[in-house]
Amino acid sequence: MKKATLPAKKTAKKKTAGPKATSATSPSRRIDSQIKAQGDWRGETLARIRGLIKEADPEVVEELKWGGVPVWSHAGIICTGETYKKVVKTTFAKGASLKDPKGLFNSSLEGNTRRAIDFAEGAKIDEKAFKALIREAIALNTSSAARKPR
Repeated sequence: MKKATLPAKKTAKKKTAGPKATSATSPSRRIDSQIKAQGDWRGETLARIRGLIKEADPEVVEELKWGGVPVWSHAGIICTGETYKKVVKTTFAKGASLKDPKGLFNSSLEGNTRRAIDFAEGAKIDEKAFKALIREAIALNTSSAARKPR
């Protein structure tokens, strides 16, 4: 009579992280692709907004969240950039706490936290005022981060 043999014990494979993000898959490259894919005024407007954000803060971190929404951060979210059929929307995460002396905020005004700027086709961007909002959002983020207990 043949002796029954037990199947060899399977060793669990060690899970490893996926491949490191390459420059081709980085959020910045993916945002580049989104801008190019627009192929119209919306892509041009988003690219201009992005350029102004980077001018205001060369250390800004670009990310994609919520299914591919471009997000710019520095010690917290500064703003997002979304394209719609008739507008490019830039939503400031803490916009209600920002001074807006030039009245750039024209959307999401009813909320307690966020404020947004809708840029329609052909809209002129007040670059100086926009960069001031970016810098003010960063100042708010860094002051809030400094107050948080660690």
